[in-house]
Amino acid sequence: MTPKKVRAIFERFAQANPAPTTELEYKTPYQLLVAVILSAQATDKSVNLATRELFKAAGTPQKIARLGEGGLQPYLSRIGLYKTKARNVAAMSQILLEQHGGKVPNDRAALEALPGVGRKTANVVLNTIFGEPTIAVDTHVFRLANRSRLAPGKDVRAVEDKLLKVIPAEYLANAHHWLILHGRYVCKAAKPDCPHCLINDLCEWPEKTAG
Repeated sequence: MTPKKVRAIFERFAQANPAPTTELEYKTPYQLLVAVILSAQATDKSVNLATRELFKAAGTPQKIARLGEGGLQPYLSRIGLYKTKARNVAAMSQILLEQHGGKVPNDRAALEALPGVGRKTANVVLNTIFGEPTIAVDTHVFRLANRSRLAPGKDVRAVEDKLLKVIPAEYLANAHHWLILHGRYVCKAAKPDCPHCLINDLCEWPEKTAG
């Protein structure tokens, strides 16, 4: 895809949604970190249903550490892999208290050293909380990047690296959210809504749907 076409794609995203953000509900950086850990292999909707109750009862690392793995499980039982996630969130909260003063670190290595935090989760936090020009490649972004030929790659890291290379600098801060939302609601896996896609004429996918 040509640089001119890539720029046109993000110009349209920016015009249609000037201030995109995550659909996960949170009030503090710590709460976003918890929500992103919980969102692995789960929908944002299911995570929000769980965290609304959890954060009412325990919305800080101190309170969640006190709850512990066993105390967290009832709040998370509607989410896939909830036992593992409860263990990770409890351990992560304790480490934040012991090593970071209860604050979410603005550092990739420190984030990825936390239980339950991989590169994708770290990218979400670095971008959404700290404004860093990172892109978390989930299944939606991976599909969209390959299908449209915006940034084709054989794995998520290849797609991430290519997106960071081809997206114009002024759009990098918001690109992560635009791509996820477009992949989630328009460029869907089973039934992409090509007729209502705002970048239909720029997309290079040869199998566009007619309706």
